[in-house]
Amino acid sequence: MSTFRDLKGIGDDKVTAIGLGTWGIGGYESPDYSRDEESVEVLRYGLELGINLIDTAEFYGAGHSEELVGRAIEGFDRDELFIISKVWPTNFGYERAKRAVRESAKRLGTYIDLHLLHWPGTEWKRIEETLHALEELVDEGLIRYIGVSNFDLELLKRSQEAMRKYEIVANEVKYSLRDRWPETSGLLDYMKREKIALIAYTPLEKGSLARNPCLAEIGRKYGKTSAQVALNYLIWEENVIAISKAGRKEHIEENAGAMGWRLSREDRERAKLCVV
Repeated sequence: MSTFRDLKGIGDDKVTAIGLGTWGIGGYESPDYSRDEESVEVLRYGLELGINLIDTAEFYGAGHSEELVGRAIEGFDRDELFIISKVWPTNFGYERAKRAVRESAKRLGTYIDLHLLHWPGTEWKRIEETLHALEELVDEGLIRYIGVSNFDLELLKRSQEAMRKYEIVANEVKYSLRDRWPETSGLLDYMKREKIALIAYTPLEKGSLARNPCLAEIGRKYGKTSAQVALNYLIWEENVIAISKAGRKEHIEENAGAMGWRLSREDRERAKLCVV
């Protein structure tokens, strides 16, 4: 297994601190089949490097992203992988959520390790029904863990209270050196205390942090790039996992190089000043 491995906890499982993101792989809001073979090859490359976490959703490419993930994991030891998917708010509700998750599992060709409510939506009753539906799907063995995405602190607490049998083990939110609201809102500290994994998406701000000269200067001290510094800033926290898009092999390799080391506390504070 790759020396890049740097493990974090989700529930009772261990996953790599950097995961493979699939937004835009297989399309955005509709399917795009034009780069399927390349996308599968790139995802497989990430798995071969030792990254064991893949993040997808029914919304990505209208389900085609899940299909590509299903193809990419063929031949790998499924027990060694951790797959995250999400149910879109239009499929919230007890029966609709169950159908949607079953369709996601069918496209993936396997069970789902962690299923998230993708966005809060607007009606609490439907959120609650969806959480309860996911609990039943855990009992059925279709999913293993339940989480949420884009939930603020108040809604996360309310979701925890709504659970009948299982716990919320993760919340996937936007988090980067440029957008540190999980720190300033108290969400990160609360999730740390509750042992809930914070899964950070858009950690490189669509590549802008990878081009930051100030972060590059910090990185030279460690033999690392600006992107690796920006990612390491996040995974420095014990419960934070960063999901970066698995678009190209060289990017996956660079992202993986953010694992296995840590910024000093002083350099981590300095990194904040690079993006003010």
